[in-house]
Amino acid sequence: MAVRKDKSPQADRPVYVKYFGLAFQMSIIIGLGTYFGYVLHQKSQMNFPLWLLLFCFLSILIAFYQLYRSIQSDADKEK
Repeated sequence: MAVRKDKSPQADRPVYVKYFGLAFQMSIIIGLGTYFGYVLHQKSQMNFPLWLLLFCFLSILIAFYQLYRSIQSDADKEK
């Protein structure tokens, strides 16, 4: 039996590696968004942390949208 040589090396990696990468990517996006909101809050010297909350929620939305796109692309590849 011959071994197929046209198989991509990414197809051999376990599934948990992809999801670990997605979790790391989401945490980086949320962390950076929250940090920038904190920096803007410190510079504005407002009593209410408007920029912190705004950037935190915006980064969470961006991270979940990125997760949604990744899951959709995987579903499209399986078809």
